[in-house]
Amino acid sequence: MSFLRRDTAMVPRKVVAALKNGSLQMLNVAATCAAAGIIVGVVAKTGLGLKFSSIVIDYAGGSLLLTAIYTALIVWIVGLAVPVTASYIICAVIAAPALIKLGVPDFAAHMFIFYYAVLSEVSPPTALSPFAAAAITGGDPYKTTLQSWKYTLPAFLVPFVFVLDPAGVGLLLKMPKDGSVLQVVWITFTAFMGIAALVGGVQNWLFRKCHLIERILLIAAGLLLVYPTPVADFIGLARMAAVVASQKLRRPIVRAA
Repeated sequence: MSFLRRDTAMVPRKVVAALKNGSLQMLNVAATCAAAGIIVGVVAKTGLGLKFSSIVIDYAGGSLLLTAIYTALIVWIVGLAVPVTASYIICAVIAAPALIKLGVPDFAAHMFIFYYAVLSEVSPPTALSPFAAAAITGGDPYKTTLQSWKYTLPAFLVPFVFVLDPAGVGLLLKMPKDGSVLQVVWITFTAFMGIAALVGGVQNWLFRKCHLIERILLIAAGLLLVYPTPVADFIGLARMAAVVASQKLRRPIVRAA
């Protein structure tokens, strides 16, 4: 098909150039996969994967929040060197039981793991997707990884919403037990506001560029709003409202002609 146009025709010279460029672009990705494969190999060969569930619960001391954090870290590490589907299958066996034992619905626990399995593709230090994108575009792989992780950072908090609060499963279009539509609406609203606040804090911009105090308040508000408790929700909304008021009342800078 390349010979339908003269400028795209894959003559021998272009074939050799394409093979050369493909080999050079694969170096970063190949080195990353090889290094990450050591981690997965250690976990598999030592049998540590089979003991993850009990280890996580013991170290968390029965705390659901700590168990969720440890589970997220486990999925992140396992997903460094394997595709999303393989990462989910592995962690569904070694990590999901820890969450289910602490009362998390099975579908929410598995969605939590799948969510982080997907996010492991853009998580440093390997981040296979940004490395592949950098190889294709010729960009710096490490700068691309950090930038993509910065863009996706707020998404890392969403799974905690439907794991830590029974009403949070409303985000998965599932009515919680002994819950109401109002609870689902409220948890969806606070999650949305929390992500918006965290995005503003990370990007250093809401309606305009943030001061340092505004940025700290936004990040704190985002974390509080995502953590599903009434007290945290109201404190987070208050902090976000303070930042919005500060930016709206701030006079624009008038530059001299």
